[in-house]
Amino acid sequence: MLASLAEGKSTISNYSTGADCHSTLGCVRALGIDVEVDGTTVTIHGKGLQGWQAPSAPLDAGNSGTAIRMFAGLLAAQPFTCSIFGDESLSGRPMGRIIKPLTQMGAQFEATSLPGREGQFPPLTIHGGELHAIDYTLPVASAQVKTCVLFGGLFADGETIVRESIQSRDHTEVALREFGADLKVRKGVITLQGKPTLLGRDLMVPSDLSAAAFFLVAGLLVPGSHLVIRNVGLNPTRSALLDFLVSIGAPIKILKIESVNGEMIGDIEVRHATVKGGVIEGALAAALIDEIPVLAVLGAASEEGLIVRDAAELRVKETDRIATVVDNFARMGIQVEETPDGMKIPGRQKFKAAAFDSFLDHRIAMAFAVAALAADGPSTIEGSEAASISFPEFWNILNACSTH
Repeated sequence: MLASLAEGKSTISNYSTGADCHSTLGCVRALGIDVEVDGTTVTIHGKGLQGWQAPSAPLDAGNSGTAIRMFAGLLAAQPFTCSIFGDESLSGRPMGRIIKPLTQMGAQFEATSLPGREGQFPPLTIHGGELHAIDYTLPVASAQVKTCVLFGGLFADGETIVRESIQSRDHTEVALREFGADLKVRKGVITLQGKPTLLGRDLMVPSDLSAAAFFLVAGLLVPGSHLVIRNVGLNPTRSALLDFLVSIGAPIKILKIESVNGEMIGDIEVRHATVKGGVIEGALAAALIDEIPVLAVLGAASEEGLIVRDAAELRVKETDRIATVVDNFARMGIQVEETPDGMKIPGRQKFKAAAFDSFLDHRIAMAFAVAALAADGPSTIEGSEAASISFPEFWNILNACSTH
């Protein structure tokens, strides 16, 4: 997105092959930007902050809640009206959390209502226009909402300020700086100077720690495992996963570390071990929200089990991830107590082979593929193709690990 608004060419290497990221490329193309894809290298010919053109049809964000929320901040400032939609799953994701601050900035939205549900949902129609800078305090930790407001602030005169009481992942702040924006962060206060000149860059995307999480847990669960996962993003706002795993006894080592384009990357080594279990709550729950499904699997095999609290956000992901984890646990004979904002999972449980259902949620598909590795026989996963939303290579890599 930022490369398309920068002046000149940007080349992005190690670009994800996942459907979500390619939905983003499709939207960028529809906005009049030339995009070339060569394997995992993407070249984007940016046209500056005012370079987007009105698309000839509604933009398709596919399954990506990240894309639709981030694009909303940028589209709100354009001199045209545009609609953006997604698949059935995305059509049930709440958008009020971004509509509220963008409306304060002067944006105009038309959202969809759903029978029996309160709130505003896709498809969205965004009537673009002049935005003004605001000082906004995030009601809950959300990198998507933070990004949406900052993206709107790119087009506003003066300083857009976002305040967060719990630090969310800061990839947006890093990327804005890399492209040349004037952005400062001090004690949870992010200040962006509007209307910068962004310049095209050659960039490398670190390998995704959230994707690596499935292999970290698999390595811990399967006897005899020894894995090294290379060039993984080790951004400090994402390191809560590694900190948590080490705190519960996981034998994890960082073999090397370096900084590339403002992001820390390194190689991670993991070996089989039985961990003690623990509690995920508060700021830790916010930091680990995407990894909780696979950590729940690890919790069932741990010594003391896992308690998850303060994770009601899981209810409004691609699926209700509390309900879908509990459903699949029941299929394999795992005891779990479902709570409104999490779950309580006893430890030392035996994993039985089962017929799992991904519910077409990529993280559920991959989490229960990891659970199946520790089961007492062959398992099946209906809707396993959902993994391709974020990680098309998952099954091949898992198979390669399993045959070594």
